[in-house]
Amino acid sequence: MSFTDRELQCADCGATFTFSANEQEFFAEKGFTNDPKRCPDCRSARKMERGDRRGPRQMYPAVCAECGIDTEVPFLPKQDRPVYCSQCYNSVGSASRR
Repeated sequence: MSFTDRELQCADCGATFTFSANEQEFFAEKGFTNDPKRCPDCRSARKMERGDRRGPRQMYPAVCAECGIDTEVPFLPKQDRPVYCSQCYNSVGSASRR
């Protein structure tokens, strides 16, 4: 499917903004059926007003199975599964993907 840039009007400030062909393709790939209602500036302002609804992510203490340093991970570690610090995870993960 071919997309072309389209001009839309912002529902908040009334400014005209471009809904680019690339953005339209992204929306289609994600299954979004509605066009954006707000210009990029108003979208950003709205996100800042709302803030992050989830709050800070809970981190759990762990000991890296590779190097033994204390680290934190965003999931509850299980005794039967190894946990790695960021550096070791990148090393071990890239080796297992080869």
